[in-house]
Amino acid sequence: MSARQWSRDLTMGARFAVTGGREAWVRVLLTAVGVGLGVALLLLTTAIPSALASRHDRERDRNDMTYSSVVKKKSDRTLLVASADTTFRDEDVRGRLLEPDGSRAPLPPGLSTFPAVGDMVVSPALDRLLKSPDGKLLRERLDYRVSGTIADRGLIGPHELAFYAGADDLGATGLSTGRIERIDAFGSSGQSEAMDPVLLLLVLIVFVVLLMPVGVFIAAAVRFGGERRDRRLAALRLVGADGRMARRIAAGEALAGALVGLVLGAGFFLIGRQLVGLINLFRISVFPSDLNPTPALVALVALAVPAAAVAVTLFALRGVVIEPLGVVRTARPSRRRLWWRLLLPLGGLAMLYPMIGQGRSNGDFNQYLVVGGVILLLVGITALLPWVVEAVVARLNSGGIAWQLAVRRLQLSSGTAARMVNGIAVAVAGAIALQMLFAGVDGDYTKVSKNDLTRAQMSVAVPAKVPLDEAVRQMSGTKGVTHTTALGRTELGDARFEPERQSSVTVGDCAALREAAELPSCKDGDIFAVENAKWDTTTAELDKAGTKLYLDPSYGSSVKGEEIAWTVPKGVKRADSREDPSGDERGGFLFTPGALPERAASVTRGTVYLQLDESVPDVRELVRNSAVRIDPLADASAWTATTRSEKFTSIRTGLFVGATCVLVLIGASLLVSQLEQLRERKKLLSALVAFGTRRRTLSMSVLWQTAIPIALGLALASVVGLTLGTVLLKMTGTSVSVDWASVLSMTGIGAGVVLLVTLLSLPPLIRLMRPDGLRTE
Repeated sequence: MSARQWSRDLTMGARFAVTGGREAWVRVLLTAVGVGLGVALLLLTTAIPSALASRHDRERDRNDMTYSSVVKKKSDRTLLVASADTTFRDEDVRGRLLEPDGSRAPLPPGLSTFPAVGDMVVSPALDRLLKSPDGKLLRERLDYRVSGTIADRGLIGPHELAFYAGADDLGATGLSTGRIERIDAFGSSGQSEAMDPVLLLLVLIVFVVLLMPVGVFIAAAVRFGGERRDRRLAALRLVGADGRMARRIAAGEALAGALVGLVLGAGFFLIGRQLVGLINLFRISVFPSDLNPTPALVALVALAVPAAAVAVTLFALRGVVIEPLGVVRTARPSRRRLWWRLLLPLGGLAMLYPMIGQGRSNGDFNQYLVVGGVILLLVGITALLPWVVEAVVARLNSGGIAWQLAVRRLQLSSGTAARMVNGIAVAVAGAIALQMLFAGVDGDYTKVSKNDLTRAQMSVAVPAKVPLDEAVRQMSGTKGVTHTTALGRTELGDARFEPERQSSVTVGDCAALREAAELPSCKDGDIFAVENAKWDTTTAELDKAGTKLYLDPSYGSSVKGEEIAWTVPKGVKRADSREDPSGDERGGFLFTPGALPERAASVTRGTVYLQLDESVPDVRELVRNSAVRIDPLADASAWTATTRSEKFTSIRTGLFVGATCVLVLIGASLLVSQLEQLRERKKLLSALVAFGTRRRTLSMSVLWQTAIPIALGLALASVVGLTLGTVLLKMTGTSVSVDWASVLSMTGIGAGVVLLVTLLSLPPLIRLMRPDGLRTE
C-alpha cells in the first residue's frame, strides 16, 4: 500500500470529520476534549522535571550556610548572615538576618539592596500572610518594618514564606557554625547526595503509575462515536470503497479529532500553566515560568498522540466486517480469548522477577525492566477487563426492568463499558501497589524520636550571650507553659586549646540536674561527676582533686575568648547518668549555679525544656514569639514522636500532587465519555419514554450500566495492584504486608469518582429522554 494512498484516505476521513455538519463537529469536539485533557496532563508531566530543576537551581543559588569549620576573614566583600528560620502553624518560614561587612558584600538573589537595621524584605506570600488577620501572631514575632518584596529568582516557589531582615552586632559573640556565618558569595556548587535505590524505584513507579491512566484515556477518547461511525462506514462501502479504505477513512476521522485535541491540550496546558502559580498543593508550588516542557518531549507527544489515534482505530476495526448495508457488529460477537491477555501481566512479572530480593544494597534497579514490567502489568488490566466484563454479564439475567435494560446493553457492548472503566482501574491498581510499597518501606525512612514527650513538648535553645535565668523567666511567663527545665552546656579539658582529654559540663539548678542524672542529694554550690555514661571515657581521669581544667572559651563560637580555668575541688559528688528530656545521655560534670566558675556563663549555651498546656490555642506560636523576644536567634523546636526523611516525604508529596491531577483527568474524561454514550442513544432513550418507560427506570439502568463494570474493574484492579505491590516489596527486600485500609480507601476513591460522574450525567440524561429526541431531519 503506497504512502500516497494512505495520505489520501486519511485526509478524506479528516475532511468528513470537519465538514459533516453539526453532528460531525460535536463528535470531533468530544474526541478533542478527551484527547486534549490527556495531552494537557502529558505536557504538565513532561514539564515537571524542568520545574523541579528550576526550584533546585534557585535554592542552590541562594544557599548561604556552608557549615565550614574555617571562618572567613572580614573584608568589604563579606557578609554576616544568620539563620532565623521559624515555623508558623506547621508552615516553614525561611528567615535570614543580614549584616554586610562592607560596600561590596554579596547581595542575596531576589534583593536589590540590603534591608536597613530593623527593616525586612519579604516574599509576596509572607506579605499577604502578615497583612491578613491570621498573621497576627506572626506579626508579633517578625517585629520589623516591611520595606520591600523578594523577587521570584530569590524564592523556590510563589507560596514560599521567606524574609531577609537587617541586623547589627551579629558577630559580637563570635560566629556559630551552622547558625551565623561569614560568606563572600551566595550559592553552592557541591554535588548533591545520591538517592538510594529504593527511593529511585519509588520515583520510577510514581511516574509510570501516574502516566498510564493518561495513555488509557487518550486511547479511549479517540474511539468516541463508534456506533455512528459504523453507519458512515457502511455508506462509504455502498458508494464503492473497499473494507481497507473504509478503515483508513475511519482512522482519518480519529486523526482529525486527535489533531484538534492537540490544539485544545496545548490551550488547556497554557491556561493551567498560568493558574498553577495560584495553587499550593501539599506545600509544593511552582512559578508558571518553571513549567517549560522539554522540546524533545513535546515533539514526542505531538507525534505519538495522532499516531496512537490511527493505530487504535485500525486495531478496533480489525475484527469488524463493513458491508454496504451495515456493519456486522449487532450480531453476537465471537467470544474473547483469554490466553493472549494473560501474556501481558505474566510478561510484566517475568521482567520484574530478576530484581526480587535485590533491596537497596545490590545497586540500582534496572530502570528499563522496572518500567517495562510495571507497564505490562497495568496494560494487562486493559486487556483482561473486557474479557472479565463479557464473561460476567453473559451470566446475568433475572432482575427488574432497569437491571434487564442495563445487562442487555452490557451484553451487546461490553467492550465500550470496559473501555470507560479501564482508566480508573489502571489508576486504582497503581495506587494500591504504591500504597503497599510506601507503607512497606516507611519504617526505613521514619525514625522514632528520642524526645520524651511526657517530660517536655518543646525546647528553646538560646545563645551563650543570653543569661539562662532570664530565658527561664521569659518562657515561664508565656501563656500555656506549665513547667520549665533549663540546662546549660559547655565543655572543659586539660588544655585551653586542643585538649587531649575533654569532658562535657552541664549547668542547672538541682531540679533541672535531676532531669539529666540521678543525684544522691543536692543544694546550690554542689558539683557532681557522672562517670558511667555510655560514651564517656575521660571524666574519671579528669575527676581528680587539684587537677586544673579549662572551660572551652569558644564553645558555640568561632572566637577564642579569654582563659577560664577551674581546679577540681575535693568532695565532688558522684551521680548516675540518666537521659535528659531530649533523649541525650549527659556524662561529665554537673554544676549548680553557685559552683560555676566566674565568667563561665558566657561560654554556656542553654536549652529550656517546656511542658505545655495543649488546650491553649496556638500555644506553640506563643512559645516561638517568646523565644524571639529573648533573642532573634533563639531556636524554638516543637517535638514530635517521629521524624521522616525529607526525600521520602517529597516523593510521597509528589505522588499526592500527581494523583490529584490524574483524578481530575479521570473525572473529566469519564464525564465526556458518558455524555458521548448518552448522545448516541438519544433516539433509543426517547423511544423508550414514548412507549411508557419511566424515567426513573432508565436512570437506574444507566446507574447499573456504570456500577457493574466499575465493580468488576475495581475487583480486577485490586488483584493486580496487590500482586504488583507484593512484587515491589519483594524487590526492595521488605516483608510483605497489606494495608487493607489503604486498599479499601483507594478502591473507594475510584468508585466515588465514577459515582460522581454518573450523578453529573443524570441531568443531561433527563433532557435526552424527551419525546422530541425522536425528531429527524
